[in-house]
Amino acid sequence: MTDLNGTGSAPGGTPEQTNMGLVILTVLVATIGGFLFGYDSGVINGTVDGLRQAFNSEEVGTGFNVASMLLGCAIGAAFAGRAADVWGRRSMMILAAVLFIVSAWGSGIATSSAEFVVYRILGGLAVGAASVMAPAYISEIAPAHMRGRLTTIQQIAIISGLFFSFLANYFVANAAGGSTSEFWLGFTAWRWMFWIELIPAVVFFFALFLIPESPRFLVIKGRHEKATEVLARLFGPTAAGLKVAEIQQSLVADHKPRLSDLLDRSKGGVRMIVWAGIGLAVFQQLVGINIVFYYGAVLWQSVGLSENDALLINVLSGALSIAAVIAGLLVIDRIGRKPMLLIGSLGMALTLGLVAYAFSTGTFMSAGTVLEAGTVLNNGTVYEAQTTLGNSFLDLSPEMGMLALVAANAYVMFFNFSWGPVMWVMLGEMFPNQIRGSALSVSGFAQWIANFGITMSFPIMAAGLGLTITYGFYAVSALVSFFFVLAIIRETRGRELEDMQG
Repeated sequence: MTDLNGTGSAPGGTPEQTNMGLVILTVLVATIGGFLFGYDSGVINGTVDGLRQAFNSEEVGTGFNVASMLLGCAIGAAFAGRAADVWGRRSMMILAAVLFIVSAWGSGIATSSAEFVVYRILGGLAVGAASVMAPAYISEIAPAHMRGRLTTIQQIAIISGLFFSFLANYFVANAAGGSTSEFWLGFTAWRWMFWIELIPAVVFFFALFLIPESPRFLVIKGRHEKATEVLARLFGPTAAGLKVAEIQQSLVADHKPRLSDLLDRSKGGVRMIVWAGIGLAVFQQLVGINIVFYYGAVLWQSVGLSENDALLINVLSGALSIAAVIAGLLVIDRIGRKPMLLIGSLGMALTLGLVAYAFSTGTFMSAGTVLEAGTVLNNGTVYEAQTTLGNSFLDLSPEMGMLALVAANAYVMFFNFSWGPVMWVMLGEMFPNQIRGSALSVSGFAQWIANFGITMSFPIMAAGLGLTITYGFYAVSALVSFFFVLAIIRETRGRELEDMQG
């Protein structure tokens, strides 16, 4: 039994009136966009070597090939919220589905770095739009008392997409003999890693025609009868009439949404609630989570693991991530959003600090280094004949390698228990109805720009400053995020969207 007010029944309705089957179906369809968001973000992890070889790119070029999608994400997020205020939440998700299909196909057929970047930016537009639209749509459909749990399904979908991309990368590379080896129909394995995404993208496109438009959007557009119809299907006719009146009341003194609503005219400048949203979005990236998602295979190869072992560790990380998000889903509507963010910040600061420490004990072995016969490395490798290293890597002792591996996976779990799902939950619910679309656009744009900066800078920082300083920066960012949440963020658990204040 669900409830629009969090009290156990829909207002004025009976327990039997809430159509939980339709609510859950609607949420699950919307979260396919999250699955594609995750797959599109994670698939690049196993293709870096293939891109480097196919397009003959160096560190900066490789970094841009990996990060190029994020430019599209920033643009997609920036325009999706405002466009959704004009054309609707579902309409924007349908457009995103089309872009996912085009990007998945094009990324696999690309014959040059420039062509690849174009298709990845198109995919980024889809990811950016889906990243802000799905949580907003779910928040506007879900009952208040279980909104956190339903919106958290979006993060489960994102992590499931990441996990599936890691799994697909591993099996395709393993079957082909490497990501750069030939696979089916004469195409190299890394191209098939992109093409697999076509399956969920097509499913997403057709499934979106099975779900209704957001009732809050319909009220904003003056389509009250259609909004009442949608709400009646979800919560019963009595509850529908009351909710439409409630939404109208929250908008009665306002005008149609516009970007200037983000400004606080009484004090001057941007509203504090918007700054809070931007801060949440940026800190989620400054802790470096997407370095693990995008460069995980390269990172673990750099500490001496084979490509297959590195891809297998990504699969393990994906499975642990899903477990952590499920744990978060079970408690988010009980303990609240803010406590989870605080726990996550401290946990990430500690585990990232341990990763940085482990890396500080290693010896960097650059490509081209000549090792004499009998050389014994920290990781236990013994070279029986003179060897010239083909790839750079960080030589860690077995103990420090295990510490780095365990701490990195613990870090991923802390993130996916807290900042991973909670940031998206809060962005979908913390803003008043009047500014939700615009504030989501601005926050989403900030999130993806920060993501681009971190992703683009990682190979440069790792090569120039070393992994210790790079991961130390992420650890400090996690610690600073604790104090940001403590000082700025307000709890939203159990509150109706119509009660949110700016």
